[in-house]
Order: sequence, then C-alpha cells, then structure tokens
Amino acid sequence: MTHKEIITWLLEGDVSIQYQVYRDLLDTDKPRLQKKIETTGWGFQFLKCRHENGHWGKSFYQPKWISTHYTLLDLKNLNISQNNKTIRETLRIIFEKEKGPDGGILPIGSVQKSDVCVNGMVLNYSAYFKVAEEQLQSVVDFLLKEKMKDGGFNCNSNGRGAIHSSLHTTLSVLEGILEYERNGYKYRLDELKRARNTSHEFILLHKLFRSDKTGEIINSNFLKFYYPGRWYYDVLKAMDYFQLAHVLYDKRMDDAIDLILGKRNKQDLWKLPSKHPGKIHFEMEQAGQASRWNTLRALRVLKHFSIP
Repeated sequence: MTHKEIITWLLEGDVSIQYQVYRDLLDTDKPRLQKKIETTGWGFQFLKCRHENGHWGKSFYQPKWISTHYTLLDLKNLNISQNNKTIRETLRIIFEKEKGPDGGILPIGSVQKSDVCVNGMVLNYSAYFKVAEEQLQSVVDFLLKEKMKDGGFNCNSNGRGAIHSSLHTTLSVLEGILEYERNGYKYRLDELKRARNTSHEFILLHKLFRSDKTGEIINSNFLKFYYPGRWYYDVLKAMDYFQLAHVLYDKRMDDAIDLILGKRNKQDLWKLPSKHPGKIHFEMEQAGQASRWNTLRALRVLKHFSIP
C-alpha cells in the first residue's frame, strides 16, 4: 500500500485513531474531533460501562482488565478529552479512598504497601486528566523513594527486595513522569527529570530488549506488539514512549527499529498478536489481523526518527 492508502485506511478507523493520525502523522490538531471521542466509538463504549458508584468493574483494580484502573488507562490512551467530568469525578473518588500510608494508590496486604508499577500508571492518567498537584505529591514522593540504584524502577522494590530494575515498571513510571511534566506540574520535577534520564539509560543499556551481560533476548514477549499493553512492556510501546518524549535517536535503538520494520507485512501494515488474557469491556481489534493501533504507533515512531 502507498502511504496515502495507509493513511486512508487508518482514517476509516475509530474516531480516537482518526484524531491521533491527524495530530501525529499529518501534523494537524483537530480538537473538535477529539471531543467526539466522548460521544462515539470506543471512548463512548468505555464511558457507558461505568457504574453508578463511579467505578468500572468490581473496584479500582479488579478484575483485570475491566477495573477502574485499566479503563482509565485505556481512556487516556484514546486521548479522550482531559476535561471529561465523569472521569475526573472517578479520580476524585480514587484519591479520597485508595491512597495508602506510603502515599501511593492501592495499598496492598497487611502492611499496606503500594505497587510501583501501578502508581506509575496512576501518575500517567491522573496527570493527563489534571488531578490537583497536591493530590499527586504523595504519589511522586512514593515513586522517587522507590527508584533503584541501577537507574530504573521495579514493582518489587518495596516488597520482595528486588535488586535490579524491571523494564515493565520502568516504562510505566516513565510514562507517568512524561505526562506529569507535559501538564505543567512542578513538585519535585527536577528530581523526576533525573529519574527519567537514568531510566532512559537503563532501557538503552539493554538495547530495549536484550541482557546487558549476554546480549540475549530477555523475554520473547517483549518482541510482541500487544495492544492494549496494560502493565506489560514491549519494544513498540517503549519506542512509542521515546518518540512522544522527543528523545533523540540513539544507536542502541538499532535492534528495536529493525524489529519494528521486520514486523511490517506485505501491505505495509502491522498486525496485532494474541492478547494478554483477562476480561475486557469489548474488542477494539481482532488478534491476527492488521491493526490500526499498531500501524499508527509504528508509523509515528518511524516518522519521529526519520526512518523510511
């Protein structure tokens, strides 16, 4: 397919895809189109699944993937309006009822410890939906306290005594830091930027998916481009973060770019692999078929890094 044909195919998709294609691939912001995400398509379907108590699923984190937490992450990734009143009311409930003694959201177990990966995602969508800075301060404090010596983050740093950062958790926290900075928050921002820089280095040290000691692939699932990604790490998700953060090209990205290019099919599109198991509200795309999500994300990565 020609580039024009691919764009046409993408623009036949959901309104959230259309909005991001115009913005990211055609350099045209369409705020009216973004507003439609609330009233049509996937965004409207997610909003309809919300219960009268303000939650999706059974609670903030149960069950995967129809809980409030993962639904808010989905809505953020659709780029639904940041000022949606329904979503902001849900976030008010979360910050009133789910904050733990360590400052994080969703304290777990008898010792009430929060999860680093979860709170990276919380910071991501909460900053996007403009939660008040004073509410986010304790989440920022919690995340910075859990930064690992090797530069990244690990969800087991305050639980099972992790000594090495996790790509999953590090990327989740990076996405949170990015939204925090993009939306004008200032509290401990310099420290978050330093954590961001060391986290970038941690990912690049591993060439996005390889052992820094042996060069072997860390996890074969890192090579599969899942969407939605949930809490899981993969190469396309990481490279999409780097383009969104306007990170300059680094030679250590070579293997990741080769992987992305290698997954382009004969129609110059990218397919969706099998999905992370769990309950869902509805299917956005079918596994094994050409994916507008993956094609959009791959193309904006290639565009940012000027790769034909």
